[in-house]
Amino acid sequence: MINLAGHCDPHSNNGCTGLSSDIKSCQAKGIKVLLSLRGDVGSPSIDPSQAATYLWNNFLGGHSLTRPLGPAVLDGIDFDIEGGSNKHWGDLARLLKGYGMAKQSKKVYITAAPQCPFPDAWIGNALTTGLFDFVWVQFYNNPPCQYNSGAISNLEDAWKQWITSIPANKIFLGLPASPLAAGSGFIPAADLTSKVLPAIKGSSKYGGVMLWSRYYDVQSGYSSSIKSYV
Repeated sequence: MINLAGHCDPHSNNGCTGLSSDIKSCQAKGIKVLLSLRGDVGSPSIDPSQAATYLWNNFLGGHSLTRPLGPAVLDGIDFDIEGGSNKHWGDLARLLKGYGMAKQSKKVYITAAPQCPFPDAWIGNALTTGLFDFVWVQFYNNPPCQYNSGAISNLEDAWKQWITSIPANKIFLGLPASPLAAGSGFIPAADLTSKVLPAIKGSSKYGGVMLWSRYYDVQSGYSSSIKSYV
């Protein structure tokens, strides 16, 4: 997902349009670039039709004179909803998918990053629609369903519930990339590769590992230490 916090000023003359070439460069390498919606701030109840039209025209395959990222066409939308309203997210996902199919443009990926307690309080209902391609479950900051001092039973039980209950193509194990990246739930690379991954990789829905965030990963080198095992 693309996180522009601190990297550009959307209210300046050029806004964030200078990132368009960077986005296209990533896409040319086969990297999917998605816009993540909101976060732990939450939002009031949305009008899904208006929101879908705005996202399509300003970030996806539509047209607008005010595209914040310039001409780059993103690959999809990620739902990182951790507050506000839990209504209409399924409707928004359906409308965004519909835009992609109706306009015969490239596939619009719809993803989500729920918390590991099941069902998720904010996006749980939307996840049952089968519209989500990838789900990056956050197995951190939630002791009842995360790794804890060498014990993987809570995480493993939660993982099984997610893969059997959610009709997504792939489900990812979301982890902090360093102990500083989250309040709890960090898994040392040695434990991840020797204990956790062998316990969860057998599922056909296993998609890989999602890390929060690239900033912390650059500092810790976590992804480099686990990449060959994922």
